[in-house]
Amino acid sequence: MQQSPSDLSSISNSQLTEEEALQLADELTNKLMEGETPSSDQESIQKMVAGLGDTRGKLRLTFAKSLGAIGTEAIPILCTALRKHENVVVRRASAKTLNLIGSKTALPYLLEAFLEDDDPVVLGSSAGAMATIGPDALESLLGILVNPECTPFQVGLINLALTFIGAKAPEALLEACDSPYAEVRVAAISALGDQIQALQDNKAMDRLIKAVDDQSSEVRAEAVTLIGKSCDAEDVQDLLIKKLSDTDPQVRKNTALSLMKLTAFQAIEGLSKAANTEEDSDVKKVIDVAIKILKAGNE
Repeated sequence: MQQSPSDLSSISNSQLTEEEALQLADELTNKLMEGETPSSDQESIQKMVAGLGDTRGKLRLTFAKSLGAIGTEAIPILCTALRKHENVVVRRASAKTLNLIGSKTALPYLLEAFLEDDDPVVLGSSAGAMATIGPDALESLLGILVNPECTPFQVGLINLALTFIGAKAPEALLEACDSPYAEVRVAAISALGDQIQALQDNKAMDRLIKAVDDQSSEVRAEAVTLIGKSCDAEDVQDLLIKKLSDTDPQVRKNTALSLMKLTAFQAIEGLSKAANTEEDSDVKKVIDVAIKILKAGNE
């Protein structure tokens, strides 16, 4: 996987003229149309990677498809370009092309790009490529969440990636729900929604219900929110009404919103009692809105 210093330098600033890119794209298009795999020697791959920086999207797509067709042999140069190329367009396209290949060999480089690159598109494409790699990337993604320098933007990307991975590795995601780190439990619980809604996963549903009483208020807040998106009112309204007296105001607020989203008409009485005793003005406003909307829908 290592490149020599001279190789590294040439990859980091490699580019093609417009004419060279067009000629190469035409050659590659013909090969792909004929079902042939493009040449996989180092010089050919380097030219294709350089072509990823072309300003014409159609040509970039041709180079990406060609590199994807080559597959494993293209990974070393793509990884080097992802981490070292001066042109951000090449770094973005390299991550997207590694997504097409979906090999765990690229995982360390995708992880580095996700942590160190300053371009949001590179971060998003790197996260997408790690999600495509699947369960092998799960531990790395979860590990980022406990990094104090992890940004909200990175957290959002990780949550999306975990949702995608969860469909492939439901048991691994359930294990993450029992992590000693609250940040990991929040992300894992959030990612259970697809398993509950699309796969009707009872284990995931049971774990979500358990999370309602998690020691972390952030986990509880995420759990009651997900319940509002994933469950039927009659199954969870009694559980949610109890959470209107949770010690954390955000949990109470999210609970009221979930009851409203579920159109839990039978919860109006419980919400009214909670409104009478609620001391947090922001939470009380949300509860009052929930009551108003539920009453209007029940007329």
